Amino acid sequence: MTRIDDTFARLKAEGKKAFVAYIMGGDPDAETSLALMRGLPGAGVDVIELGMPFTDPMADGPTIQAAGQRALEAGMTLTKVLDMARRFREGDHKTPIVLMGYYNPIYSRGVDHFLAEAKEAGIDGLIVVDLPPEEDSELCIPAQKAGLNFIRLATPTTDARRLPKVLQNTSGFVYYVSITGITGAASAEAVNVGPEVARIKAATDLPVIVGFGITTPESAKTIARVADGCVVGSAIVKSVGEGRPVAEILAQVAALAGGAHSA
Repeated sequence: MTRIDDTFARLKAEGKKAFVAYIMGGDPDAETSLALMRGLPGAGVDVIELGMPFTDPMADGPTIQAAGQRALEAGMTLTKVLDMARRFREGDHKTPIVLMGYYNPIYSRGVDHFLAEAKEAGIDGLIVVDLPPEEDSELCIPAQKAGLNFIRLATPTTDARRLPKVLQNTSGFVYYVSITGITGAASAEAVNVGPEVARIKAATDLPVIVGFGITTPESAKTIARVADGCVVGSAIVKSVGEGRPVAEILAQVAALAGGAHSA
């Protein structure tokens, strides 16, 4: 059992939906990013997705691409992202942290070395968007052996033939991408998401969390109603990019979390 498993078990017992927040590690700088991260649990965040900045993202829209660029220009590295998690854990031993990003920085570091560091830093799970199930031996299986959940993305184009393969070694939760395309490109619609979530849940006992296209407390509530919870990333990262104060961003996060939790 990881912190992710414990969190979803607790939420289920309480009859609550999960709220997951994404921030880019090191955006706009290491200290501001850490201050924001430290404030997320108090704002109602159940799981933190911590982005690993990378020069060549595939699934990220302009908002998160720009966040990654700001972080890299401020000197952020994978080592410093792990240090962020380590410093966060000094005051919070309960909130799950999922690292989200791309395989290249992990591969360059060395899988075994990275997994040992991630576990020691207090990471609970990984979302690596450019590693398909056919490559599970690269990272997914070693990660699970190291005690980390490996969370897979399902999309509107994941058909009945593909879904079992996607779910095969997934753990923690399933991340359902509500739209076709990149982050921040369109709005999620519950009328479209609901049947897809039901289809996935018929094939797995894992929680299904919906991300992409959720920007307001109202949309968080609407989407969480038809899933086990929701993820918000671009709306939060946009506020960071606008230079809004941490306290103001945390108030925005609290409103989004309130929407999800009221579903």
